[in-house]
Amino acid sequence: MTAPKPPEPREAIAATGPRAPLKVLGARQMALGLLVAGGLALVASGAAFGGGKASQPPAVPSSKALAAPAPFVQPEAAAPPACPAEMVLVEGEYCTDVRQDCNRWLDDASLPFARCAEYSPKSRCVGKRVALRFCIDKREYTPPGQELPQNWASFEIASQTCQGLGKRICTDSEWNFACEGEEMRPYPYGYERKPLCNQDRTDLFEKNPRMQVLADRREPAGARPECVSPFGVENMAGNMDEPTLREGFEKNHPFRNALKGGWWMPARNRCRPATTAHDDYFKDIQIGVRCCDEAGGTSSSPASVAPANSSPASSPPVP
Repeated sequence: MTAPKPPEPREAIAATGPRAPLKVLGARQMALGLLVAGGLALVASGAAFGGGKASQPPAVPSSKALAAPAPFVQPEAAAPPACPAEMVLVEGEYCTDVRQDCNRWLDDASLPFARCAEYSPKSRCVGKRVALRFCIDKREYTPPGQELPQNWASFEIASQTCQGLGKRICTDSEWNFACEGEEMRPYPYGYERKPLCNQDRTDLFEKNPRMQVLADRREPAGARPECVSPFGVENMAGNMDEPTLREGFEKNHPFRNALKGGWWMPARNRCRPATTAHDDYFKDIQIGVRCCDEAGGTSSSPASVAPANSSPASSPPVP
């Protein structure tokens, strides 16, 4: 018979008996604690990113939050042209008195209408420079439906024609400047006389055995585009004499006019010369019309010419 085992100490019994269940409960508690801790972590992370609220789709800005559209700005209208389509703008510094030296004459220089073949290639301004800005007809006036420029005009007729067109007659300074430009050319096309304009014709008269009748040798206003000034104005030499208002003679009725440019005869046909011997009512087959007007944006204007109401003090119009 074996001897009975001695009883174990109380501490050992407590360790092997009652503490075993405590170990099982501790594992479960640990698992539960981990689950609880994980949930708390998730909640904490959600609070960090969404303030603890459930995630929501991105907010769409309201119409009030959107930027207001830019107000519609009406585009500025293009500035109107300075001159009507049939006119040319002339703008620059005009010389009131010019010296031009002829190097070679075609005629006797002592003749009143002597022609110069070639001028010195530099004109000299011995007067003042004056700013001018105006519009002038590109070509001599041609009545609607006609092929040739108007003729049988006088200063009075030309003034009335221009007024009827809503324009005015040119001053002699305006006409000079439109012809010669700031360069002060003797001829509209340069310093040497050339057969570019309707001039220097010798078939001047009709074949009439009883009397001398001037033949009509007009050409259409646009027939010679090469007869052009620095500003693009055509036929300022030859073709038609053109009445202008003499500055300083505005009240010298009935001699306010100056005929400019010459016609188709062999004559000066230059920019500066003028015929001033005729009164304001003198008209003939070779006298035409060219008008001027104020340019857009120009404040000042030359004195306008009102047609005279009285009959001429000198002889009646010459047919």
